[in-house]
Amino acid sequence: MSKLKNEINSELVKSYGLEAGAGIVGIAAAGDFGLAPEGFRPSDALEGCRSVIVLGTPFERQAFENPVVYTEMRNAMLKKMTATAKEVEKRIKAGGHKAKAISASGGKTVDGSLYGHISLKHAAQLAGLGIIGRNYLLISPVHGTLLWLSAVLTDADLAPDEKIQWNICGGCDICAAACPSGALDDPAAFGKKACAQFFKIVNKKLEIQCCLCRKICPYAFGSK
Repeated sequence: MSKLKNEINSELVKSYGLEAGAGIVGIAAAGDFGLAPEGFRPSDALEGCRSVIVLGTPFERQAFENPVVYTEMRNAMLKKMTATAKEVEKRIKAGGHKAKAISASGGKTVDGSLYGHISLKHAAQLAGLGIIGRNYLLISPVHGTLLWLSAVLTDADLAPDEKIQWNICGGCDICAAACPSGALDDPAAFGKKACAQFFKIVNKKLEIQCCLCRKICPYAFGSK
């Protein structure tokens, strides 16, 4: 016998996320991911997926002080947001619905590069949490470039949030001009390998030695 499903809605699911530690929660319809590459759509990670719950929490501005602080805060946020997604997954499953947590890091390796099971920043844009800027980062009207993300896929049919209409970047190229690796030179494609030059192993630990694309954005700390 199949397990009875409790009725859930967007408001309830968002409360799950906030109670689990997220600072902001948005919902996107799985059907809106049609432009995602095959193998990286919500339905590829969870059969019958209908909704994507996107969880975000801002980290502190002190992260910009130096590479060591930035790396430590980033790593702590990855763990926090993954744990948050797993808690929401557990609560949705307890109600009889299918759910799958999408961690803040990890995924699938393709041609030597690691990709998430879905693109969290694109999911966040579809869920109305912000827009993807010239720096290829999610920019939130409230939290700027400071949001760290995770997500939960579910077969529950939830009302999606309205997407943000925000022409934030216009002709601004501050981030591209400042990028020391040239990773932002092409507006149509992020230079992932170029950016990776600033991911170093220091004392046997990963250290991200540049975060100018986050820091230099005029909306780094939001517009409100």
